[in-house]
Amino acid sequence: MKAVALTRYLPIEDPASLEDVTLPDPTPGPRDLLVRVEAVSVNPVDAKLRAPRPQVEAMPRILGYDAAGVVEAVGSEVTLFQPGDEVYYAGDVTRPGCNAQYHLVDERLAGPKPTTLDFAEAAALPLTTITAWELLFERMPFDFDSEDNRRSLLVIGGAGGVGSIAIQLARHAGFRVVATASRPETVDWCRRLGAHDVIDHRQPLAPQLPALGLASVDAAINLADTDRYWEVLGEVLAPQGHLGLIVEPAGALRIGDPYKAKCIGMHWEFMFARPRFRTDDMVRHHQILSRVGSLVEAGELRTTLTEVLGPINAANLREAHRRMESGSTIGKLALAGWD
Repeated sequence: MKAVALTRYLPIEDPASLEDVTLPDPTPGPRDLLVRVEAVSVNPVDAKLRAPRPQVEAMPRILGYDAAGVVEAVGSEVTLFQPGDEVYYAGDVTRPGCNAQYHLVDERLAGPKPTTLDFAEAAALPLTTITAWELLFERMPFDFDSEDNRRSLLVIGGAGGVGSIAIQLARHAGFRVVATASRPETVDWCRRLGAHDVIDHRQPLAPQLPALGLASVDAAINLADTDRYWEVLGEVLAPQGHLGLIVEPAGALRIGDPYKAKCIGMHWEFMFARPRFRTDDMVRHHQILSRVGSLVEAGELRTTLTEVLGPINAANLREAHRRMESGSTIGKLALAGWD
């Protein structure tokens, strides 16, 4: 099979940072789907795992943790899918990634691809959708099906991959959603996804909330920089509020006032936790993606794909990584098909 892989960890400008390779087709284990990959998208985890370091791999390492494709074969214990089914998933960071023509994924981590989306549109969703869903409705104590519209949520990094889906999920769950963005195109993107208000993260955040009639916010999710926004989020969060985090801090955080005084709950999200530790509830990824697929088909959620860069090959994946590392992308970038 064709694949894109690395053996050395190099800057993305180096053509050897990601290379086209040919590898044996994988064989499914008992709970595995063998998926013919039709489209993939890129995420910050891809760049993080590819970051320059001295290590050299003895065998090519395949990255990629967002895919959509068709089930080619199933393992002996698979019950959720059968050959010919179209699926989408984020997979398992402890296994080879999906930047390959054929890929193995545990059936409990995949969902039925939304019928109203093409493969690229579907591949843009899994990792960011599971991250946002788990953070808001499993780590934080909120209910997706709530009709309580008195709560407010601040989304730091609204135009990014996770922010783009979090805005939609939170709006559906009844939150008044305030997102941060700075460029006209990112402000417009956040509003089109459903943010009630957008404030400028290049300016001090706290003074911008009273202008919206908000003395504080009930919850915040920091999807950009844990250290940078630590103090201001402690200031603007309401007593007994909730803070969701996905980016590890660069240094030790000072845990105390106002977080302690306000009894602010802190919630970490890492969507690979379930597959990495083989938890008993791994099937939640299947359930979340199935529910989200139904919402997409009903027109209640939309894909966050903004551009398809071309077929899946090393040159296009390097370009996707380069754009993602620039920090200026909106929504998600995908690749579809094979040369």
